[in-house]
Amino acid sequence: MAQIIVENLRKHFTVARRRRGTLGALVGVVRRDHKIVKALDGVSFSLEAGELVGYIGPNGAGKSTTVKVLSGILVPDEGRCEVSGRVPWRQRIEHVAHIGVVFGQRTQLWWDLPVVESFELLRDIYRVEPSDYRPRLEQLVAALDISTILDTPVRQLSLGQRMRCDVVAALLHAPGLLFLDEPTIGLDASAKLAVRKFIRELNEQRGTTVILTTHDMDDIEALCSRVVVIDRGKIFCDGDLEALRARVGVERRLTLELEHDAPLSIDGATVVSRNGGQVVLAFDPEQLSTAELIARVTEQHPVRDLLVEKSPIEEIVAKLYDDAQEDPA
Repeated sequence: MAQIIVENLRKHFTVARRRRGTLGALVGVVRRDHKIVKALDGVSFSLEAGELVGYIGPNGAGKSTTVKVLSGILVPDEGRCEVSGRVPWRQRIEHVAHIGVVFGQRTQLWWDLPVVESFELLRDIYRVEPSDYRPRLEQLVAALDISTILDTPVRQLSLGQRMRCDVVAALLHAPGLLFLDEPTIGLDASAKLAVRKFIRELNEQRGTTVILTTHDMDDIEALCSRVVVIDRGKIFCDGDLEALRARVGVERRLTLELEHDAPLSIDGATVVSRNGGQVVLAFDPEQLSTAELIARVTEQHPVRDLLVEKSPIEEIVAKLYDDAQEDPA
């Protein structure tokens, strides 16, 4: 049985519509117009236990609203939602004892307390046994490298430091399901790698189900076996990365380092960018094989180095978003 079942989920918000200009502002004092925002408009999907899923979409697509419904924060207007057999907003106390949630722009830590005291309070709230809490905390602190900031008040932490502490806080009670909303926001390159490694090990070694929402496509490519794309409150596509790539085309990139800065024109390939002797060509391998393209290039110019790769994931997702905007449905 699926761990998460979502069927025809709908959540609408009523938002005041502001009029322009001074006259419009005065009229708005007396009579306000409103519009309906369809944050979720018939969302359906299911997840098996142990999956690591990327849930992506442009700003305002409905990602955070979905997570808030799944975590019991919001009550939907319509539809079915079950997480491990529980309805999140009806069995909220029991439900939150089995999930962890990290929102990149909000913290569950106490602003004026040292980090470790926030952890102690969360231990009491979740009723974690001291015999389980101590070794688990030590493992999490070491994995996310926060030992030097445990006695620092949360308000004095950088965004990246706070994010790592929030990930630890969300896992102190060993949840079987983890929601991560922008978990690498504000992190430098080395910290991002550490967090990604930790999330991957958490999923693979402990079997924790992870739903990851992010705008960092490197996170998606490094971690996710499955990607769900939402736009305007509707699921636009759902599949693995290779299936998404196939959906928008099979284009490949050939990056060349030429001996000389000289013109390059190859039938069946397009110059995407050029910087001196470095040239990036786009081509369709079904129309022009990689071997044939390389042969044509070397006929014209001596080549120092070359690299063949798939289209960047950012371009794949951007194309999916564009297709979603063009879809009249």
